[in-house]
Amino acid sequence: MAISLRIRHTAQYAALLRPSFCLLLLLAAGLVQAATLERPDDELRRMLEKTIGESDSFKDRFDAEVWLMDMSNRLKSRVPDDAERLELLKNIHYEASKVGLPPEMVLAVINVESNFNRWAISRVGAQGLMQVMPFWLKEFPQAGDNLFDIRTNLRFGCTILKHYIDREKGDYQRALARYNGSLGKEWYPNKVFDLLSKRWFRSR
Repeated sequence: MAISLRIRHTAQYAALLRPSFCLLLLLAAGLVQAATLERPDDELRRMLEKTIGESDSFKDRFDAEVWLMDMSNRLKSRVPDDAERLELLKNIHYEASKVGLPPEMVLAVINVESNFNRWAISRVGAQGLMQVMPFWLKEFPQAGDNLFDIRTNLRFGCTILKHYIDREKGDYQRALARYNGSLGKEWYPNKVFDLLSKRWFRSR
């Protein structure tokens, strides 16, 4: 039973990242125009051009503009400042892609962990966007020493999550629970999957 459940969640996650599935979700929710076709104002466009020019984790300029605008619209209520929001998305895409993680998964994890509050501290001392425990700084001092620094936090968080996914042989259910420190329980990965399917799915 447990094995079949893990397989189902892994297959479910893979389906969420398929463009055809995501497009159906967008159409059903009436979000296609709002998410992908709404044109930015002049100031946001200038910021977008700057962000695209500085990013090297996208396949091409078109992919960069579509993804950044799509996710920027979804993130705006949580990070209102345009420049801060685009810089955060660029860094998420870069650090996730560098270790082979879908950036959309990282967005969902951040949403659950800190709700995009870079200064968040948990009751057990986990810090920053991806709620990384400070002991990791001693394990990899070369990666940075400040978990409230966005790039440092994302680098640690993405690397740790990818390690757990590899360790669990692609079982996202177990890997996410392990990341949260709740291995054997389903509530945390289910929250991530829910946000991935409803808010952070890939639209193309």
